[in-house]
Amino acid sequence: MSRQWFIGPLVVLLAAPALAEEPSGSAEEGFSLLREGARVLMESLFSEMEPALDDMQQGLGEALRQMEPMMRDLGAMMGELDNYHAPEMLPNGDIIIRRKSPGEIVAEPGGEIEI
Repeated sequence: MSRQWFIGPLVVLLAAPALAEEPSGSAEEGFSLLREGARVLMESLFSEMEPALDDMQQGLGEALRQMEPMMRDLGAMMGELDNYHAPEMLPNGDIIIRRKSPGEIVAEPGGEIEI
């Protein structure tokens, strides 16, 4: 019984060099085949997804057109974002945004925005 356990792995180890032959093509040929396969895969993926992406684009465009008046009203109500402190989350999960007092509002010199 113990000889059979030893002979199996020994046969596999002796056969390994015979199985490890040089590949028939060069590395460049392999990379070009991988590149071509990836290109074909991406083209087919995009061609299948194109109708769904077009529908999504149209839906988002319509949603933005419907939201535009509400966003303009909200912007007019809020004014400049610099007039507010950073949002805070309360322990109960509520989020509050406090308005700065007139003394806290600091005007940028020259009105330039630093990027």
